[in-house]
Amino acid sequence: MSFLSYFFQSPWGAPVLAPAPCSLADVMSEQLARQLHEEVSNTYISNYYDLMLAQMLQMEFDREFDTQLRREEKKFNGDSKVSISFENYRMVHPYEDSDSSEDEVDWQDTRHDPYRADKPTTTPKKGFVGKGKNITTKHDEDICGRKNTARMDNFAPEVQVGDGIGMDLKLSNQVYNALKRHCHTEQRRSARLHEKKEHSTAEQAVDPRTRLLMYKMVNAGILENINGCISTGKESVVFHANGGSFEEKIVPEECVLKVFKTTLNEFKNRDKYIKDDYRFKDRFSKLNPRKIIRLWAEKEMHNLTRIKKSGIPCPEVVILKKHILVMSFIGKDHVPAPKLKDAILSSEDMKKAYYQVLNMMQRLYQDCNLVHADLSEYNMLWHDRQVWFIDVSQSIEPTHPHGLEFLFRDCRNVATFFQKAGVAEALSVFELFNTVSGLQINSNNEADFLAQIEALEKRNEDHVQKSGKKIFMDTSEGSPPQLNTDDDDD
Repeated sequence: MSFLSYFFQSPWGAPVLAPAPCSLADVMSEQLARQLHEEVSNTYISNYYDLMLAQMLQMEFDREFDTQLRREEKKFNGDSKVSISFENYRMVHPYEDSDSSEDEVDWQDTRHDPYRADKPTTTPKKGFVGKGKNITTKHDEDICGRKNTARMDNFAPEVQVGDGIGMDLKLSNQVYNALKRHCHTEQRRSARLHEKKEHSTAEQAVDPRTRLLMYKMVNAGILENINGCISTGKESVVFHANGGSFEEKIVPEECVLKVFKTTLNEFKNRDKYIKDDYRFKDRFSKLNPRKIIRLWAEKEMHNLTRIKKSGIPCPEVVILKKHILVMSFIGKDHVPAPKLKDAILSSEDMKKAYYQVLNMMQRLYQDCNLVHADLSEYNMLWHDRQVWFIDVSQSIEPTHPHGLEFLFRDCRNVATFFQKAGVAEALSVFELFNTVSGLQINSNNEADFLAQIEALEKRNEDHVQKSGKKIFMDTSEGSPPQLNTDDDDD
């Protein structure tokens, strides 16, 4: 192939035909020489630009490929603690300009890193060097020290080993083993923390799934914004929020989000309030422990709806989303109403609060067919000179096998609080129990009183198992009290 034929080749691989041969006189012509020179120059410049354009297009294609590869890597790894790198499949740009902006670098190619520290030299594979008296085995102190330093490169990526690998650093076996044990311990601890963070709702914090549900409520317009945590307890975390609108339903201007904790550590005995509740008994056995949390939130929603219908002051339910219950806010201007324990009341207001609580307990038992089961000065709020009941997720019907025991416990908490508060009219725990329940148990001894309550519960349980009806037998014969469940339309 002639020089001109080679020179006129296209960068795309298709050769350009050589010009036809000409006479010697034409070759010696200066005009022809200038013409050929211009043609060669123009062709060279054109081919150069074509080559540059091809390289630029190839670089753009490689970048798009790397971007897609990175998406596939992220999708493949997901939230796994162990990630797989696709770096070996990426496109390498040998013709990439070294002066390009560092902001455009998507990957850190460590396969050929010229600045990477060299590993300390260790003993060869045969295990020794030298001969005779000058022999040095792999057990030499200096060699072992350098070998331990080189092994630090195998530690987890989050372990910062610094510049020790590139230095002539010698680690003894004792120090290296201590570092190795520490790294393994930290990895296990980090894994446990990650697991807890991803699958639990901790103090004043929410897991990613719960946070997503909260964001969806804001995006749907149900809430304007979520302001912050106002209360924490053993079963839930409560956040304040500004209400929006929901399917033509008026959402209160101030709301609370009760986020039930998805951890089962702090409230392990919560299942006893559900598994024997006749409303949820059939559903309880089919659920795993985490789904019980949703059932727990649903139970509070039903209880609040029933209590609100009877006119007892309590939060109004707005919406339930899995384990997040949105309710009206008891308070004003982001300041929650104080608990009855913390409220500063005059003797007259304290007396008024007592009679309100007494009336509310009677209506809760007789009209709502419910027992609070956790009633105390901590679960009653004082707002607008009125007592409000809250936290009714554990509330049960009196037909529960331990319903009367829980009622007695509520009466004991209420009687003790108001007696210590100086309310002279406060009934004793036995009188309060009989007043609320309508029973006539004659005893001033707590052990004997509880024994009679357990006997009533036992007879009621036997009757329920035989008849399958959720009613008490006639009290005229010493049987448990008669209850009406016709209004149970939850």
